Amino acid sequence: MKKSIVIINGTGGSGKDTFVSYCSKYCNVFNFSSIDKIKEIATLMGWKGGKTEKDRKFLADLKALATDYSDLPYNSIVQAINEFLDNDSDIMFIHIREPKEIERIVSKFNAKTLLIKRKNYELIKSNQSDANVGNYDYDYIIENDTLEKLEESAKLFIKKILK
Repeated sequence: MKKSIVIINGTGGSGKDTFVSYCSKYCNVFNFSSIDKIKEIATLMGWKGGKTEKDRKFLADLKALATDYSDLPYNSIVQAINEFLDNDSDIMFIHIREPKEIERIVSKFNAKTLLIKRKNYELIKSNQSDANVGNYDYDYIIENDTLEKLEESAKLFIKKILK
């Protein structure tokens, strides 16, 4: 089986983590988020792990600063990809919001892109990262209608992406 890198995106609450969890039933998954290192820094600054609009804006702004200053998010993604390539995982999901950062990973690592959409979930507009989720031409789009359908979509996705 070949290894595949998939950038996964979707608005908050769309079901990205649930989708990845379902995928892990059908293959070995390596899951990574471009915001992980930023969350570590944010915790040192007093962030308590919240997901309010204020919290999301704080994390997005901090990520933008870290990108401008040292390219920390991108470098941490590259490090995680190298770990993935050296382990027994079949597929790596990378959670990235920003279209420019998505394109960098797609270009360098031939990654595929996936958008998870959920009906009746409003796009978060309090920050640039969340507000631009739909501003990319994704390879795959999965509608999250019910948990049963999402799990079936995960099973079919794994078959398609790893064939």
